[in-house]
Amino acid sequence: MNTNLIVLPVIVPMITGIILLFFYRQVKVQRVLAAISALAVMALSLYIVYAVQQQGILTLRVGHFPAPFAIVMVADLFAGIMISLSSLVSLACLFFSFGTIDAGKERHFYYAFYQIQVMGINGAFLTGDIFNLFVFFEILLIASYILLVLGGQAAQLRESLKYMIINMFSSVFFLLAVAVLYSITGTLNMADIAVKVSQAPEKGLLTAVSMVFLVVFGLKGSLFPLYFWLPRSYFVAPSAIAAFFGGLLTKVGIYASIRIFTLIFTYDTSYTHNIILYMSGFTMLLGVLGALSQNDFKRILSYHIISQVGYMVMGLGLYSPLAIAGAVFYIVHHIIVKSCLFLVAGLTEKVTGTTDLYKLGGLMKTHPVIAWLFLAAGLSLAGAPPLSGFFSKFALMQAGLQQGRYGIVFVAILVSFLTLFSMMKIFRFVFWGVTNKEHPPVQGLGYLSLVPPVAILVVLSVFFGLNAEWIMGVATASAEQLLDPQAYIQAVL
Repeated sequence: MNTNLIVLPVIVPMITGIILLFFYRQVKVQRVLAAISALAVMALSLYIVYAVQQQGILTLRVGHFPAPFAIVMVADLFAGIMISLSSLVSLACLFFSFGTIDAGKERHFYYAFYQIQVMGINGAFLTGDIFNLFVFFEILLIASYILLVLGGQAAQLRESLKYMIINMFSSVFFLLAVAVLYSITGTLNMADIAVKVSQAPEKGLLTAVSMVFLVVFGLKGSLFPLYFWLPRSYFVAPSAIAAFFGGLLTKVGIYASIRIFTLIFTYDTSYTHNIILYMSGFTMLLGVLGALSQNDFKRILSYHIISQVGYMVMGLGLYSPLAIAGAVFYIVHHIIVKSCLFLVAGLTEKVTGTTDLYKLGGLMKTHPVIAWLFLAAGLSLAGAPPLSGFFSKFALMQAGLQQGRYGIVFVAILVSFLTLFSMMKIFRFVFWGVTNKEHPPVQGLGYLSLVPPVAILVVLSVFFGLNAEWIMGVATASAEQLLDPQAYIQAVL
């Protein structure tokens, strides 16, 4: 079904970002406009999910040119879920920013580039054109460079330079892969590419191109062995930005991987998806080992981004309806819980001035609200029942057992226990014990104004766990669309 509605989650933050550039000295006006925009995008995203469930895949051919020549925006159930999560997390992190981002950053276009970042993320989820996927990646990356470097501290400048250089190399390979794919198929429309690839007599060069895409999206999604850039980059960012990045940026790479390896490169899954499966195992294991070696709240969470990404691509590597549904469910769970945990780290830093575990302690007595929020989110990340992390991991492990992939299931279980260990390590050092006299927490209730966005995410994680059957039903419907490329192709072409 054709509709203009699906372009609005891209257009609204773009226009808002441009308008905010003219109010850079008026912080209160920026906050109000940014909040209105975030709420509007949230409502639009939820309506798009509802419309897809009721009417099927939605498409928009920009300029009314015929497919595949028109620039196409496409909203299937997976894309709708992703833009809904994007709008939810961006809204929570935005309200957290109001109480944690300093005035200097706010006056230097923080909210404007925050909106541009949302535009790039939503555009990447909704585009049906592989070149425009590259364009939206560049938009969100440019915005992320600026958000990461705001403040101009030495550590920020150092890590943002590394982040920028690595992503520039990734973008070059992305563009080269798009160019080679265009030379083979003569089109940039992803649905049309899927048709041409399925009809291509020789698949050798296409397989090589698929591996380049895997490297590109693996670098952006922080898969093994391409995750080395992430922990330090996210550590130096303000907590609101770290939560925004940790929840969403790597998931854009994972989304792109799932999209092209269920739509385009599906002719030799015994080769391509086996590689993905091995990468997922190493990503899970090495990520959690990196987390166990750290002694800083935010550094531990940064390494866990890597580890948990492995579960998402595990579903893609197994490549069955249950596995893809489990991956979708896990993405929903992880975006919410990981953003929540970074915001909890921000609350901890707000009241103590540090995230170093050895300088913390006793917050359970002085700030029990923060402690309980962390415990719920941390247990969900580790996969404790009846929280959302348990049911999403259970679906993935069940899919692995059905295929006799006992090795990857063992790794997934082991990583869950190690994740639980690292969450308990944080709880022990930060919230248990006695207060560190050198870094006493700020007394009073001022921090409570920052609790609502964190609490909403925790409540959602609990809700998704208690209503896992419903969420799994939505994830299964999304998986069915992903594994039936003909439905997507017909809707677009």
